[in-house]
Amino acid sequence: MSAGITAAAQAAPDIDVLAVRADTPGCKQVLHFNNAGAALPPRAVTDAVLQYTAREALIGGYEAAEAAVGEMQSTYDALATLLGAGRHQIALIENATRAWDMAFYGIPLARGERILTCRSEYASNYLAYLQVRRHRGVRIGVIPDNEYGELDVAAAARLMDKDVKLIAITHVPTNGGLVNPVEAIGQLARSAGCYYLLDACQSVGQMPVDVAAIGCDFLSSTGRKFLRGPRGTGFLYASERALSEVEPPFIDGRAAIWTGTDAFELRSDARRFENWEFNCATRIGLGLAARYAASIGLESIWQRVQSLARRLRARLTEIPGVTVCDRGRIQCGIVSFLCQGIGPEAVKAALARKRINVSVSDAAWTRIDMDARGIPALVRASVHYYNSEEEVDACAAAVAALLGGG
Repeated sequence: MSAGITAAAQAAPDIDVLAVRADTPGCKQVLHFNNAGAALPPRAVTDAVLQYTAREALIGGYEAAEAAVGEMQSTYDALATLLGAGRHQIALIENATRAWDMAFYGIPLARGERILTCRSEYASNYLAYLQVRRHRGVRIGVIPDNEYGELDVAAAARLMDKDVKLIAITHVPTNGGLVNPVEAIGQLARSAGCYYLLDACQSVGQMPVDVAAIGCDFLSSTGRKFLRGPRGTGFLYASERALSEVEPPFIDGRAAIWTGTDAFELRSDARRFENWEFNCATRIGLGLAARYAASIGLESIWQRVQSLARRLRARLTEIPGVTVCDRGRIQCGIVSFLCQGIGPEAVKAALARKRINVSVSDAAWTRIDMDARGIPALVRASVHYYNSEEEVDACAAAVAALLGGG
């Protein structure tokens, strides 16, 4: 992250929390600390999805889509604004994994060439590396962490050579609160001339993300997490370089035009990575979620998320028998912890009985990092700006009660 974001994070949040909670019906039902899984959507997002779905049932799917072309097109503009990109650089894809796949499998990787990734890389991504190693003979290099648990940029620089074709890392790991130094990696990738693919599933929506500052060729993300959009929505950013050099791994009538019996022409924009069929209702909802976040302001969201997460970490640290597992000099809204003598699944179930939502992250999702730390699973509580300080304190008190402290 940039120094400007770090400094801004020290300022007082300026979000009207009562207003955003009133916009979020789920706040009346649960204490939701599973925003890294799927956040509670604003009422406007849910209403838009339901209204469009009802319209399809009344007038027909194709007819409803034709009437809503403007609404769906505006989603490209909303995401482009959020990321500091051009609308032609945005592709809307059914989920973040497929968005990432369309970029990764399109990058030409030959036998002997290397992929550099991070210790906290997400399972689905690393599985793809293993597959291309099996079928294409590429090599995988894992960049070590520094003393703070972040990706070590100096170590990454030492690993760079002419065989490195791709740096592919995760911005915010699924299993903890650290924020990797993605801008520094972008500078390294540019100087080496290799491709740079960033998984931003856990960062878009909780902090400012500027693709120009990061310098990535591709960025993939999801709607359902901190962006507060519908499930089954994802998107991909592609740089100008990527659009000029990378073909999608498979195409259809959305990605290309069949120009003759034996010829076709790929789209020139990022929609070459899309599929022809998609969920129109959730695409509209995704655009609304992006505009909702922009209207509040990503700097303000980031300030409040960090403030709430610091509060939760501090409360948990005070509880005998609780170990907070987060690392990194810059920490985000994901708070990971362990309770002595109580397994993560049991903690999750006990909190659920009190209408407190958390999740469990096990080693299968971040194998290299979790195995190295000797952690088979941990509890993941992830805050968002609509959470209240009282909810944070109630969550910590519920954890203390499990350990006999309250």
